[in-house]
Amino acid sequence: MNTVPSWLQWLGDFLVRLGVPENYGVTAAFALIYIVVTIVILLSVYLLFRLRKAKEGPGRKPPAAPPRKDEADRISPEPSKEVKPHEAEPRVEEEAEATPPARPAPPAEQIPAEDLRPATLLERMRAGLSKTQASLVGRIDGLLQGGKIDAETMEELEEILITADFGMKTTRELIQALEKKVARGQASAAGEIRDTLKEEIRKRLRAEAAPMNIDSARPFVIMVVGVNGVGKTTTIGKLARQFCSQGKKVVLGAGDTFRAAAAEQLAIWGERAGVEVVRLAEGADPAAVAFDASKAALARKADVLILDTAGRLHTKVNLMEELKKVRRVLDREIPGAPHETLLVLDATTGQNALTQAKLFKEAVTVSGIALTKLDGTAKGGMIVAIGTELGLPVRFVGIGEGVNDLRPFDPDLFVEALFTSGMNA
Repeated sequence: MNTVPSWLQWLGDFLVRLGVPENYGVTAAFALIYIVVTIVILLSVYLLFRLRKAKEGPGRKPPAAPPRKDEADRISPEPSKEVKPHEAEPRVEEEAEATPPARPAPPAEQIPAEDLRPATLLERMRAGLSKTQASLVGRIDGLLQGGKIDAETMEELEEILITADFGMKTTRELIQALEKKVARGQASAAGEIRDTLKEEIRKRLRAEAAPMNIDSARPFVIMVVGVNGVGKTTTIGKLARQFCSQGKKVVLGAGDTFRAAAAEQLAIWGERAGVEVVRLAEGADPAAVAFDASKAALARKADVLILDTAGRLHTKVNLMEELKKVRRVLDREIPGAPHETLLVLDATTGQNALTQAKLFKEAVTVSGIALTKLDGTAKGGMIVAIGTELGLPVRFVGIGEGVNDLRPFDPDLFVEALFTSGMNA
């Protein structure tokens, strides 16, 4: 006897026609019905839940608490009574007395005027040199507190200068100058020793300071050299921003075609500064970039052309030959170019920076130094050693990450910032 309902048998036959094996037609029909019913039940439960949430409403507020007695007295109207004209004014006075006057809000904390003004250049320089100031001048002041100036004091002072990366040659010159003053009786007190050292450092820095005269040629061509990682591209971007702020028209050349993403990084800086960046495909000939950049600078009547270069010092011979080729191309297209070969050095690398400077000076005609990351090192004496040992002028110093923290080097400002502590600034 067949107990399968006709509608279920019909559904099974339909599924058989769709490809279900004939022996499993009814079973498949039963399973399908079971799944459909389950889905319907789940949907019904979900819809009921949603309807209930909709009836309750979002974020129903709890019933308000009954007002306090004093509030109830103030809010609830008094029983109506006849108010005579002569009683109206006294009533107002009584209510005014009953309600205490609102206390004035406490005045905002006064900010000293000096905290509202922008930081001066001396303050920014002092903040950037804080690590060097603490390790150099702070240690010198601690050494001279005893007031006794003898051979042992001079030895300790010499050690302080060496650890601050003044270099052996510069340190010996400074110590000899101090010893002569002490022998003549011109520097017997701690303050005199400090002042003498300050002036000796200032004198050496003045001898190596020379600003870059970008108005001496048009376009004034700056070829930026240095090893990878010293901040060449960032320095170029900051220079471009500063020259643009002076009303100069600037073109950048992405001549570092070997380092991955070097051209992209320079393009970002160019976009920020609003200047044109001449670039070729990665791995292209740097001399070709120099050629195209020179043509673009002449066509646009640019005031300044800044050319980035590769910094693969581990292949020194090939790198230096490339730089010489770039110089020849620049000079052919713009006679006298490059007018400045700016070597970028990382102050945090200490004596290694001095070694790099010597290598580049031997291979190409370096005309100036940009010393970056002075704010990240306690060895700012490197800036004195560069001039003494290499005879190269320091054009720019980096004392922070801001675009205005790459500053034309001012020896007097540098020494004042270095020898001025926060307390006597």
